[in-house]
Amino acid sequence: MSIPIRNLALAGHAGCGKTTLAEGIVFAAGVTNRRGTILEGNTLSDYHPDEISRKHSINTSLLAFTNQNTKINLLDTPGYADFTGEVRAALHVADTALAVINAPAGIEIGTDQVWDYSTHDQNSVIFIVNKLDAAGVHFDEIVDELKSHFGHESAVVQFPYNAGPGFNKIVDVMKMKLLNFKTDGSGAYSEEDIPADVSDKADQLHKELVEIVAESDDNLMEEFFANDGKLEESHFSGGIHESLAHRKLFPILCASAEQNIGVKRILEFIVTNAPAPDDHLADVHGMNPENKQEVSLNKAPKDATTLFVFKTVSEAHLGDLSFFRVFHGDLKPGLDLVNESNGRPERMAQIFSMCGKNRKEQPNAGIGDIAAAVKLKDTHTNNTLSSKTFPVILKPIEFPEPVIASAVRAKNKGDEEKIAVGLHALHEEDPTFIVVHDPELNQILIQGQGELQLDIIVKRLKERYKVDVEVIEPRIPFRETIRGNADTRYRHKKQSGGAGQFGEVAIKVAPKKRGEGYEFVDAIVGGVVSNKHIPAVDKGIHEFLGHGPLAGYPVVDVQVTLYDGKEHPVDSNENAFKTAGKMAFKEGFLAAKPVLLEPIYSIEVTVPGEYMGDVLGDISSRRGKVQGMDSKGSFEVIKALVPLAELHHYSSRLRSLTQGKGSHRQRFDHYEDAPKEFADKIIATHAKAGVVEEE
Repeated sequence: MSIPIRNLALAGHAGCGKTTLAEGIVFAAGVTNRRGTILEGNTLSDYHPDEISRKHSINTSLLAFTNQNTKINLLDTPGYADFTGEVRAALHVADTALAVINAPAGIEIGTDQVWDYSTHDQNSVIFIVNKLDAAGVHFDEIVDELKSHFGHESAVVQFPYNAGPGFNKIVDVMKMKLLNFKTDGSGAYSEEDIPADVSDKADQLHKELVEIVAESDDNLMEEFFANDGKLEESHFSGGIHESLAHRKLFPILCASAEQNIGVKRILEFIVTNAPAPDDHLADVHGMNPENKQEVSLNKAPKDATTLFVFKTVSEAHLGDLSFFRVFHGDLKPGLDLVNESNGRPERMAQIFSMCGKNRKEQPNAGIGDIAAAVKLKDTHTNNTLSSKTFPVILKPIEFPEPVIASAVRAKNKGDEEKIAVGLHALHEEDPTFIVVHDPELNQILIQGQGELQLDIIVKRLKERYKVDVEVIEPRIPFRETIRGNADTRYRHKKQSGGAGQFGEVAIKVAPKKRGEGYEFVDAIVGGVVSNKHIPAVDKGIHEFLGHGPLAGYPVVDVQVTLYDGKEHPVDSNENAFKTAGKMAFKEGFLAAKPVLLEPIYSIEVTVPGEYMGDVLGDISSRRGKVQGMDSKGSFEVIKALVPLAELHHYSSRLRSLTQGKGSHRQRFDHYEDAPKEFADKIIATHAKAGVVEEE
């Protein structure tokens, strides 16, 4: 008989103490007999060499263990914005987000992001206010901030009795007891009566908690009014579970993970109250790949199995390790499934329960369980595997778009193929890392969420695939167009013994509206240029469309009208008119007020209010134009249009300006005329090189 499961994701801003809290939880569960520390580099979840050396999480780690006859799957996620894809993937398969808050800092960008992701995936949320042993923390202010940001359903279940240095006592308003924790790091605690000096506060918070729970259910609300604001203990406890499961309650708990204060009680609360996978089974829908219709997994046959791969890790001597959650059925080794994302068959090999880097073979993975498998032939992150009897594709993880790009080139000739293979494999591990070969710019572009992420990608490329690359600034995909009209005639005549070449054309060039592209108009009357030669003129012009006359960039939004010309009965041929068309277009284009267009990106910057002035000044210095500003709790959201040429290294600059508390998103918006002085530099570089500008 299967045991209950709790799927949890520890998430929050960098430095809030997630990994230390994870160590405390597995210690409290009896998985380890000694808590590891980040300083010593011996925590269960931060085991990768990069994490040990940098002393912060880079990858999501699965810590699977059993406690109080319950299977706990705890996903410890990174806090840095560079690795937000890891958070996104973990919350996609978790039922509950444990949103950790750094008490001295309060709500940060990372807290907001966890909330947004949890809202998207409809996760239950438990707030854990950590580092309450720090000097000068103000718990009540944090609670007010949580309620202001996330609604009155954010309810105090615990509050610190002696916050600050020496913190070891927590008032639990669910139990209505004072929890007195030992200060020896054991995490053990005793229950005592609530001291008189905070009894009124505890009573008030208990009433508020009971009221929020009662509001979540009509029957409980009737009982609440009938019993003068009270609920029977079993109804209260069950109501906590139900309201948490359906996002009608967001409990606030207390801890100092570093001192192992509050952690044991957090584990008890999770086991007792956090939702189980079957609380949400009826809400899981997918798409039938055959008829594209929506299907519900609770309609699947009992013997059908469906799993979703949310993470892929390349392990030395083992191959790809696919982390998955079973959404229906019972998964066993040897089971034949279909990867519905590509239609290919997969036979399940070994199934592993993972606790950091430690893996243990398990005989099966039941519904709701999270585990890992090896030797899947053609299965990747975001793929759904299902039984033939119930084909389904589950909703994919929506990874964030890149906010930074760099270019790479091989340091050693002949390494290009190794680089391509390595970068592709690294993308499989981290789908927020994108690699693009841009034929227009003749560069390999690597894109991601931040410089730290790209630095680690380059490091892993060298370590795993033994290739060195140089990271360089990406070229900018400028465009060329015209603002005026021109009328030009060009004669191509060549005579060098034997058959010659002759072709003469007269064309008009005119600008078109942005986005309308290139148009060739045949306005020849009377056959002055025969029909067989007219396509050659268009073909010659096309040679300049990819490499414009101004600075070698693609030409856009131009109309060319061929209205006159001459030909020779013997010397006229396709090549002659192709050359004539090409040279006439060059002359006409350069005479029609040519301009260089630069790509403009829309950016959305989220920062605490105190950094607004610095960030606005920086945007202005980048030739940015602010489009609007909105408030989001204690944060300000700035929307602006900024040239792509000014956005290189912007994520690092923003982090520096805001002490790591700012974040941004960006996407292409439109092209517009580059300022003359700036354009002249680009054109001069092209003229000097004689080709499209090189690095």
